[in-house]
Amino acid sequence: MTNQVDNVTIQIKYKDVEKTFSGNVEDAWVSINKFFLEFVPSFEIAGKLTLKIDLQKLAEDCEGIIAFSKEGANILIPRSKLTDNETLALWLLANYLGFQLGMIKSDVVSKEELQAKLGKDSKITSTRLGELIKTEMASRTADEKYRITTFSIVQMQKDILPRIKTKMNNI
Repeated sequence: MTNQVDNVTIQIKYKDVEKTFSGNVEDAWVSINKFFLEFVPSFEIAGKLTLKIDLQKLAEDCEGIIAFSKEGANILIPRSKLTDNETLALWLLANYLGFQLGMIKSDVVSKEELQAKLGKDSKITSTRLGELIKTEMASRTADEKYRITTFSIVQMQKDILPRIKTKMNNI
């Protein structure tokens, strides 16, 4: 009789990580335990630290503030009730949401379009967009267009949209 060691091969796929363990049963078991003890908690922690957008919740939060028609995105709040930065952030948010919902073709907006929506001159629009970029509420694309950042969407859901809704109730 010969002492033959049976080897096993175990493949684990967890989210985007795939690991294969081979060896005798004891070595494979130790490797699997090590994987779960070391790697999985770090993935879960990273997942908790990742900003994520719940599109359905965002749409619900924007109800009564943003609406879409065949002409595109619309802001339902009177311009006089909003600051320039709130107005620009809402237009960027409307384009993001409309694009994600398949209602408009792009989530980026030109400075000229934003200037027209803001109703201010080019210098004021540029200054306000610069402020939004500096605070990481917006980003500029390579082709000189603007989009809202994930950070900004989260901030808008937490702070800005509730504040705007309060302003709406005072109309």
